[in-house]
Amino acid sequence: MAGSTRTHTVTNQPPPLTGYDVYSADRVLTDAVARHVPPALLGEVRDELSALGRASGSAQVQEWGVQANENPPRLRTHDRYGHRVDEVDFHPAWHRLLGKGVAAGLTAAWSRPGGHVRRAAAFVVWTQVEAGNLCPLSMTHAAVPALRADPALAGVWEPRLTSMVYDRRLGPAHEKAGALFGMGMTEKQGGSDVRANTTAAEPLAEAGTYALTGHKWFCSAPMSDGFLVLGQAPGGLTCFLVPRVLEDGSRNVFLLQRLKDKLGNRSNASGEVEFEGTWARRVGEEGRGVRTIIDMVAATRLDCVLGSAGLMRQAVAQAVHHCGHREVFGAKLVDQPLMRNVLADLALESEAATTLALRLAAAYDDGGERERALLRIAVPAAKYWVTKRCAPMVVEAAECLGGNGYVEESGLPRLVRESPLNSVWEGAGNVQALDVLRALQREPEALHAYLQEVGMARGGDHRLDAAIKDLLTELADLEGIEARARRLTERLALVLQGSLLVRFAPPEVADAFCASRLGGDAGAAFGTLPHTLDLRSVVERAAPSE
Repeated sequence: MAGSTRTHTVTNQPPPLTGYDVYSADRVLTDAVARHVPPALLGEVRDELSALGRASGSAQVQEWGVQANENPPRLRTHDRYGHRVDEVDFHPAWHRLLGKGVAAGLTAAWSRPGGHVRRAAAFVVWTQVEAGNLCPLSMTHAAVPALRADPALAGVWEPRLTSMVYDRRLGPAHEKAGALFGMGMTEKQGGSDVRANTTAAEPLAEAGTYALTGHKWFCSAPMSDGFLVLGQAPGGLTCFLVPRVLEDGSRNVFLLQRLKDKLGNRSNASGEVEFEGTWARRVGEEGRGVRTIIDMVAATRLDCVLGSAGLMRQAVAQAVHHCGHREVFGAKLVDQPLMRNVLADLALESEAATTLALRLAAAYDDGGERERALLRIAVPAAKYWVTKRCAPMVVEAAECLGGNGYVEESGLPRLVRESPLNSVWEGAGNVQALDVLRALQREPEALHAYLQEVGMARGGDHRLDAAIKDLLTELADLEGIEARARRLTERLALVLQGSLLVRFAPPEVADAFCASRLGGDAGAAFGTLPHTLDLRSVVERAAPSE
């Protein structure tokens, strides 16, 4: 009939995954927090993370994530009168997200008891809302150890960087209740080879101050209050702090050329910047720029692992939720043997990523010599492997939703676009693998700490024991070691993940992981686990329910 709009009744469509506690509904994450947070703090930390989890699962906050990505930042180089301003305008949803993240302590780990584990868990939770705003939060967090190379600078900036107040105004540091930091290391000609940088740093009359002339090809979060950058001083490559606003309130020379048009991470601005007599303060000694900034890089690399773990978790949650409600051929998808195999395989990948990431965060909280040595080898190995597993895993999760997973409204396409990012940022795969080799060759205590860690699970699973033995054999053979760096790094990460799951995960999870990832009893694609495993229990553990 003309004008009729009722052609059918909508059935068999899953409800949206909203109105839930993202933290409390994640058994793997809650278990890890309980394992690594001191008992006296656990109640406080759980309450804090549950509050963030409820906000993250709310329809309103999820809509902020959609809005921030549908309305990407815009560069404004000049004001209406022609004055150079070099500012980036964001949708209001971006500021709401960033403010919520700061208030949740995502930049405050260094100043709070149990700070790194509680922050890591919050990072995994908040990534599932919107990943772009985690970039400035990550760099602000990571700048603290680098600034500590200069106690005077740290005294000015650290209280503001670790503040739980979001102050979006551009102004001198001393006028702000909170501040955010960015980073600029790479240049057009060098990329990851930062020693090829040509940005020149000319000393000024005031001790420790310089004028920078040059550029940065990737400058993350260009509306931040300050930036750590590398430049060539008379004594060699050096780390500098570049504030956006000088102490007298005037703007520093910070010439934004354009914003990157990126595959994903659309809500976050990444820019190209030029320095022309830009005022900077030296951080650390001349010629020690890489050594000064390396602690910042290590912290952001761990955040890449955490970010990938968060994307994986949300992808699994969406896939299991969909399959738990969708019926096909007379049964729920989650009960179909082949789909259950796929979901269980995805759940294993997610659990291994989260378990490893939280273990590394706990090493930061511990701060002991052995834990620092473990981080030296485990962070680049985890960064290499977890971030590489993220993209194929998220794509497979989207496929679980069928055509619905290819539609923007499902949220999966945004996860897919975001999934390769952490593998590229803060040093791509080869950089991480070569960093692992350097640790193995130059720091024997790092390998010793790693072997102690995985050795705690010896005897718990015969496939893990065999994998450790094979790894030791491979480590003993140095011929062609650089060409084998990726293979070796992958094995280091998998053995470490397997050891942690054997120690801490339910038996059915550890069994499935060791069979498929260490024992070779799986195919190249997800969903090829041995059918004799307890896959139902693995999937039920991954379901987003409290």
